[in-house]
Amino acid sequence: MTDSTTLSATLPGMEKKTPRVRVYDSFSSLEPLLAAWNKLLQEVPTASTFSTWEWLLSWWRAFAADRKMHFVAFFDARQELTGFAALYFADYRVFSGYRLRQLRLMGDGTQDSDNLDIIARPGCEHLVAAALLEHLESSRKSWDFCALNTLPSYSPVGQVLLPQLQLRKWPYFTSERLGCVIDLPKDWESYRKQLSYNERGQLGKYMRRLEREYKVRFYAASASDLDSCLESFFDLHQKRWITQGEPGSFASPARRQFYRDLSRLFLERGWLQLWMLELNGVNVGAEYDFLWNDTVYCLQGGFDTAMASGHIGYALRGYVLKQLVESGIPHYDFLAGMQSYKGRWGGRETRYLNIQFAPPRTQGSLYLRVKNDSRNAKEWLRRTLPAGAWKVLHTVNTFGRNREKKKP
Repeated sequence: MTDSTTLSATLPGMEKKTPRVRVYDSFSSLEPLLAAWNKLLQEVPTASTFSTWEWLLSWWRAFAADRKMHFVAFFDARQELTGFAALYFADYRVFSGYRLRQLRLMGDGTQDSDNLDIIARPGCEHLVAAALLEHLESSRKSWDFCALNTLPSYSPVGQVLLPQLQLRKWPYFTSERLGCVIDLPKDWESYRKQLSYNERGQLGKYMRRLEREYKVRFYAASASDLDSCLESFFDLHQKRWITQGEPGSFASPARRQFYRDLSRLFLERGWLQLWMLELNGVNVGAEYDFLWNDTVYCLQGGFDTAMASGHIGYALRGYVLKQLVESGIPHYDFLAGMQSYKGRWGGRETRYLNIQFAPPRTQGSLYLRVKNDSRNAKEWLRRTLPAGAWKVLHTVNTFGRNREKKKP
């Protein structure tokens, strides 16, 4: 851990304040902060499981062996934790032989985490955003550009960070990604009425068919069967994707270890909801969810593709949603991605915000400008060129990128 000199953050309409900034480079150095970390998350209405130390510790152990942590914590005059930015350094390959030093949110980079955020006590968002940028300015020689990905669009710090970047005249670029959330009513029939006539009929039909043809057991993993349920979940997920010619998420030993470590910690906290669907004593479907405050997050799923005609995945989600409605859970979050099947379950569109920025007149800012100009040019070409011409250009470009990747 390093304790920086006190930074001053002068904000429009606010008196000068002097937060203390401390930087931690390992989870062992963070241990004295855990109680304050947990307390702070309970004070922040927009916080999610993805900002807990349980999530970030499990992710770090699984995926970050060769990376350097840069956890920035902010303290008020009473030395109470008022916010943090869980960051790490990553080498970013621009092209062969040329790399930049990137700052990312811990959890980002492996497609396992959404809803990552910079956390600030309510009322301290401007202070934390300004102090973070001042800290990054003071350490600008150690990084080239910062990428804050999958912030919820309503992120309080994210919203005030953008005007702070403008105030400092730092170049920044934003993009969005869609997500989906179902707002659950208080009873099952009311939820069914949210669905289309066709979806409502299919949901009842598939669930009744299973109950008529099999001995159905729908249950949540417990401490006694967690390991066996996880193995079933991994296998079911892999079967689904392998039949589609894809390797599947759990071909990665690191990801399997991440889920094992995470599951034990989440089960202890009462957050884990690993749902299993068993027919005649055999697990045929699994859905990996977790609960935080009033929201259940759906992370992964899998089902026995040999029983596709039984619509196992569809029926399993029906059982999950019925259980959540009966338990009084008001929100079911599909996380990032707005695939059509999510909308059929009565979900509403949500958005994630990505922010990339760098100090002015640096290699990082030059790279971000070139990248953004290239993206704008690509979108213009896509809109302007005939479909056939765009397809040829895209094929040639993809071929060139693949050849470049194969070079030693």
